[in-house]
Amino acid sequence: MSHYPGVDADGFIQCLPEQPLQPLFAPLVEELCALLSRRFPALLDGLYLYGSVARGDARPGTSDLDVTLVLAWAPSAEEAQRLEATRLELQARHPQVSKIDFDIGVLSEVLAPGNLYRWGFWLKHQCRCIWGNDLGLRFAPFRPSRAIALAVNGDFPEVLEGYAQHLEQAASATEQQRLQRAAARKALRSANLLRGEQERGWPSTLHEHAQLLSAAEPGLSGYAAFFLQQAYAPQGPVADFVQRLRAYSALLAGEVRAQP
Repeated sequence: MSHYPGVDADGFIQCLPEQPLQPLFAPLVEELCALLSRRFPALLDGLYLYGSVARGDARPGTSDLDVTLVLAWAPSAEEAQRLEATRLELQARHPQVSKIDFDIGVLSEVLAPGNLYRWGFWLKHQCRCIWGNDLGLRFAPFRPSRAIALAVNGDFPEVLEGYAQHLEQAASATEQQRLQRAAARKALRSANLLRGEQERGWPSTLHEHAQLLSAAEPGLSGYAAFFLQQAYAPQGPVADFVQRLRAYSALLAGEVRAQP
């Protein structure tokens, strides 16, 4: 067993364990596969779970169902509308998840050599195939690297600002809390950008990302504690959350730019 978190004995980033889905979420996943494969038999290349349901630690009523769809071609406007209608239909029928998210990739983009550290790593280590062509089998295991962290979370300034703007416009407390949880999780996972190139571990849980942030930049430890709490149980004024989110994003961007 490795002495470093998130990697195996050979120093490769750990893949998701092969284990049954939590019983509460298994019927939803089965219906998802059946519905999408029936409605989009040619368009759909493969379906993958990621996040808490894939890991087996989802919380009823608060966890999202995160799904990666790899499509054979870029969907037409009509196909995109039908995919969205299917997502909303499933979401309305299954209150055991707070939301269903579709992360969509096109086969040619997924297999492009320039996207190896993004899509290759993602499908190999962060996803479990639940239907169709398992592209993760095409990729060799990855070792920890800052290049992967940049490929996966280098978009954090735009993503966090998007969350901030949506929070300012959210009409309900339920929507605000969902956005706060998602933004807090993205904020913590983006801390992996502060890793040193020689670091051999790879954070997987939110707690491990918070620890990395506090260790790499002790001056940001207050943000680590704040976002860790908000990731599970949002509380306090939304305006305060948005202000902290934007301040953290700016500070993190400065630290990332300062790295060699």
